[in-house]
Amino acid sequence: MTGHHRARRLALQALCALDVQGTKARERVDYFIDDSKEPPQTIAFARQLLAKAVEHLAPCDQFLSRHARHWEMSRLALVDRNILRLAVGEILSGRTPMKVAITEALRLAKEFSTAESPRFINGVLDAVAKDILKETSRDAGDTGDKANAEEERHKKAKQNGDRGI
Repeated sequence: MTGHHRARRLALQALCALDVQGTKARERVDYFIDDSKEPPQTIAFARQLLAKAVEHLAPCDQFLSRHARHWEMSRLALVDRNILRLAVGEILSGRTPMKVAITEALRLAKEFSTAESPRFINGVLDAVAKDILKETSRDAGDTGDKANAEEERHKKAKQNGDRGI
């Protein structure tokens, strides 16, 4: 298991705790990550992932509400909801390739959720990724070429000073 995957596991657990306990638990969540016995670079990456997911929570939930058809956010399973938020936060940051964010979300779903969850999560994230690419292409005046849209996302992230995840 790679350090990045372990960081995603920590970030997922932290997101779930914040989802249940609210922002008042942030200090305890930070302690949980720091106390994880992971190497410093894994802890730093977990903190970045968590920060991006929390920072992008509202847009994440908007994308997810739009694409998790027939499901209200509050009715999604806690783990699935937060796997989706973590992945969309990574995608929106523009620093993680979409395929990597989706693949990692599927790994987390296989580890932490039900047998049906990976299929559901894959479908939702695929639709979200297409939507984000479409928006990026439209913003850039692009023809809709996926590679150009993905490259444009990375450029925007760098211009905005996002060190990325």
